[in-house]
Amino acid sequence: MKVEQYVMAYGAEQDRLRALLPEGFVSLRPVLRINAEIRNERTGYLEFNTPVEKDGNRGWLNIGFWEDVPFEKEGKKTTFRTEQLEISYTGVGVEGSCPAEKDNDGCYFGEQFHQAEKITANKEYCDCQFRWLVENGASGESTGVTLPAFPEEEKNAYPKEAFTVANAAKIPCKQVLGAYVVKFER
Repeated sequence: MKVEQYVMAYGAEQDRLRALLPEGFVSLRPVLRINAEIRNERTGYLEFNTPVEKDGNRGWLNIGFWEDVPFEKEGKKTTFRTEQLEISYTGVGVEGSCPAEKDNDGCYFGEQFHQAEKITANKEYCDCQFRWLVENGASGESTGVTLPAFPEEEKNAYPKEAFTVANAAKIPCKQVLGAYVVKFER
């Protein structure tokens, strides 16, 4: 299968993330990530996740995903839309190696763990804009740089909330940390 995978991460308050996580999961960094894919040039897919650790596995916990996502391409810009999210990636023509996350063993979909996919193709950096279309939803725009995210000490104890897309999407975007597209065969 031919895949165009678009990835964007943004900084969010880690204490708010901790208040959402299901029992047994530990937040690794103050990050929310949106992955979008175009499969075989015709099918859109989107997922929303955050970095966690559970049972010795470090990776991403899926908050939600959407299949058959409408998308449109206009030159170097690709836009995905669901009822809850609109996100656009615009390639900037600068390439680099695909990021190797040292703490990415895979992804949790609920309690089910899937091993990380090995991707060796180069990436193209992107500018990115997004907005959650939920009440008080976060939004953000990249600034043309890629920034790291470091774990934050716990400062605020928020009441526990349900682990839902709507609750995670309300956590304000501190800053878009980076975005890219990578094309490969799956």
